[in-house]
Amino acid sequence: MPLIKSISGIRGTIGGQIGDALTPIDVVKFSVGFGNWVKSRPVSPKIVIGRDARPSGEMVSRLVVASLQSIGIDVVDLDLSTTPTVELAVTAEKAGGGIIITASHNPIQWNALKLLNENGEFISGDDGAAVLELAEAESFDFCDVKKLGSYTLKDGYIEKHIEQIVALPLVDVEAIRARNFKIAIDCVNSTGGISIPPLLKALGVELVTEYYCDVNGFFPHNPEPLPENITHICNEIRHGQFDLGIVVDPDVDRLALVCEDGTPFGEEYTLVAVADYVLTHVPGNTVSNLSSTRALRDVTEKRGGKYTASAVGEVNVVTAMKATKAVIGGEGNGGIIYPELHYGRDALVGIALFLTHLAKFGKSASMLRATYPGYHISKNKIELTPQIDVDEVLEKIKDRYSKQPVNTSDGVKIEFGYEWVHLRKSNTEPIIRIYSESESLATADHLAHKIMMDIKEIISNNG
Repeated sequence: MPLIKSISGIRGTIGGQIGDALTPIDVVKFSVGFGNWVKSRPVSPKIVIGRDARPSGEMVSRLVVASLQSIGIDVVDLDLSTTPTVELAVTAEKAGGGIIITASHNPIQWNALKLLNENGEFISGDDGAAVLELAEAESFDFCDVKKLGSYTLKDGYIEKHIEQIVALPLVDVEAIRARNFKIAIDCVNSTGGISIPPLLKALGVELVTEYYCDVNGFFPHNPEPLPENITHICNEIRHGQFDLGIVVDPDVDRLALVCEDGTPFGEEYTLVAVADYVLTHVPGNTVSNLSSTRALRDVTEKRGGKYTASAVGEVNVVTAMKATKAVIGGEGNGGIIYPELHYGRDALVGIALFLTHLAKFGKSASMLRATYPGYHISKNKIELTPQIDVDEVLEKIKDRYSKQPVNTSDGVKIEFGYEWVHLRKSNTEPIIRIYSESESLATADHLAHKIMMDIKEIISNNG
């Protein structure tokens, strides 16, 4: 599988040929490229790193550490951690950047380097291009033995992360404790297993049943927290006496919830519910990406705020949030960005805000879900081959639907009244994603399949 280089980082499968996978040579090259980019800027020559639990993580981490030390970078290693915890640690350590070793929702054979700037935020597209140029040039000048970077292994940052969450004004521990919630969690055998149980304890939740909390990186199911991948916990909740289910991805930046009856709350509605709670107490604006549900716009406008849709990608959401001074934002994949804490997707703060909201609501999770607009998103994809000219395909789709409102800021989004379809090339996989939304899942599916047939016809006509 070829290396994928984007604003989301450098991602690939372990094993294979140089340049066609995330091999040790590629890890060294891109680590040094990023380290040299940090050294070229007016920031500290210090980088914080952390990793999820996948089996290749320890090997990749050692390569990253040695590569950075070899060019005079001081390394602070959090070892097993979460993406949002590393983001917070970058600023706490006054570092010049960060590297998170995780392929997020990708299967076990994948790994990646996610790159952070001195603010603990993902680097911009321009900065990413500069890093890639430095890496590809391979014009490296390594330090002599007296100028090698230092190495420090630090524990305790997950605890600090939790302390900051509990101290937030909108997190009400007493309200959560009073509800005496019984919660089931699925941490997909990664670092949610060392972060979610202590978070729930700090929030006053005593009755927690743990599934897949062994931090060994062997995912028991597809690690992307979509409804079709979380059937185990849904069945456990359906036959138990739980108030809520909590599911995260391997690096704990995406949050999916399960209602007390075993039905998914819907990853799209994680952000909607948390935003509703925040906007009730702090009026303001919101941001999500073009592929996220319209429900956030509805909730925001109901509360008197302005909603903005950004291009897909956390860095794009954050840029739009800063520009509009949004009080809450994120992505419809269960990513919550709460700037009161930091500008990064954070499942842990999402859990704390959602539990406070549910506690104050005073009824069940399914009843809370029923208070929000009933949109349904159909998520589909088309595998790409090297022969497919994606830009040409998208241009022809845009022309075919030119009579409808079309947004081309990130792929092609076509609106049909309250319904829409969004097509874009993935930043992390060799696919075209096709998302569609309607008040009926059958209609959303029909709309997506109609566009997919159009794409296949265009590809066929192009030979």
